[in-house]
Amino acid sequence: MNILSGDHLLSYDYIKSQIEARDRELDNKFSKDTQVNYIRNTRNYLGDKLGRVAAPHKILSPENGPLIAVRLNILTRKTLGGIKTNLNGQVLRQDESIIEGLFAAGEAAGFGGGGMHGYRALEGTFLGGCIFSGMKAGKYIAGLK
Repeated sequence: MNILSGDHLLSYDYIKSQIEARDRELDNKFSKDTQVNYIRNTRNYLGDKLGRVAAPHKILSPENGPLIAVRLNILTRKTLGGIKTNLNGQVLRQDESIIEGLFAAGEAAGFGGGGMHGYRALEGTFLGGCIFSGMKAGKYIAGLK
């Protein structure tokens, strides 16, 4: 992925250590890992036991590989309104021209109501999109694009 994107943001050793730590939590029935506990708890419900295809498993087990990298592009499907912006967070006029020096991010820019978190996103789940849109605007302002 680093070669493809050219930004070298991923550290192989760090990612591997995080996955190994997560895999170790599967061996611990008293795990404090939120995702592992969520998977275990939902599988206690009969509907999930019958309907889920993949049982909890270790990511780095050879039978579960190979691992692949996926580059995501965020697409928001709906909005609750807000200030119209471009993908750099620059505020747009009604004629789509940019208002120089004015930026908006997060729910003020109409992020709420779904987007990357799905059609039925709950209140409080917009934080990721708010951080993401703020990061995009900040990088643009800093000239990092």
